Amino acid sequence: MIRIQHNILAYLAAIALLVATTANAGESADEIRQRIGSGNPVAGKSMSSLCQGCHGELGVSLDELIPSLAGQYASYIATQLRSYQSGARTHQIMNAMAMTINDAELANIAAFFASQKKMQGNGSGDNPVAKNLFLKGDAKRGIPSCMSCHGTNGKGKAPNIPTYPVIGGQHKGYLGVQLTHLRNSERSDSQGGVMNKIAKSLTDAEIEALSAYLSGL
Repeated sequence: MIRIQHNILAYLAAIALLVATTANAGESADEIRQRIGSGNPVAGKSMSSLCQGCHGELGVSLDELIPSLAGQYASYIATQLRSYQSGARTHQIMNAMAMTINDAELANIAAFFASQKKMQGNGSGDNPVAKNLFLKGDAKRGIPSCMSCHGTNGKGKAPNIPTYPVIGGQHKGYLGVQLTHLRNSERSDSQGGVMNKIAKSLTDAEIEALSAYLSGL
């Protein structure tokens, strides 16, 4: 009982600290709680020790091809881990790693990474082609604006959280690979195949431009 109370207090303290440190980012306490979900970020810190080896201690990966998870919505992280568990999404390491965790651990690990400050770009990569696609899309080709689903600056948008991830500030290399995989149907886990349809309309140059632009947000 004492341990449970301690965990609850630690969880509330973590939320309070996150609210204080992200106040300038314009997020309310409710938005932060929504981002973290039902998991316990305090418990998730120790449970995610193996994850941190690749994704970074605080969810900021040092490898261009490994995604940062800092500030990613817990529900999206959980959805992806379940896709790895079921085989709907394939990656030699991630499929094996995902099978080692249960539902409670999955929720806590996702909450830990979600509780970190959202990934941030350095402002580089700005270019008119990508900016136009991000803000306006291309109606003639049936491409909606990236912002309409992924939110302002690509930082996520309710109620699409479990479906459309935070992409602003993500690594350029990772974004480019994923867009290419979606275009080639090597990845097909997006809801209704919407990202496959969009990616198939993008040229190599546009994927390169978008990846650079998004990574800078």
